[in-house]
Amino acid sequence: MGLAKDNQIVLVEDSADDAELTMRSLKGPNFVNEIIWLKDGEEAINYLQGKEGYQDRDTSIKPRLILLDLKLPKLSGIQVLEKIKEDDDLNKIPVVVMTSSKENSDLKKCYELGVNSYVVKPINFSKFVEVTKEISLYWLLINQIPE
Repeated sequence: MGLAKDNQIVLVEDSADDAELTMRSLKGPNFVNEIIWLKDGEEAINYLQGKEGYQDRDTSIKPRLILLDLKLPKLSGIQVLEKIKEDDDLNKIPVVVMTSSKENSDLKKCYELGVNSYVVKPINFSKFVEVTKEISLYWLLINQIPE
């Protein structure tokens, strides 16, 4: 079962190790997605809105999924989530927070802002890979979003 090649996943993650692990987890026979790795919150918003360095990006092509860390430089993941959910062009894109934070205040704030899912990153390598694949399978193959 393959995915359309125009499916795009935006990964917003400042840790190179976590980003590499996530991207490796998203590659395989069932995943033919373009993965865009953005390293901070400001870059994420600029990319999604087609601003500052991303003016040539076709913003009519929306990512199918945004994987968002909370602890980011420049703009926090919560600030990024807030901007996404306030933007009529972006607010229907599923956003899954993948974070090391188990703080109830972070969890509560993300759901108040409209996050689609909140996942605490497993520390164990194989569990991390498994969870990442399950997230992707659900949000890219099973879940339906409006055009």
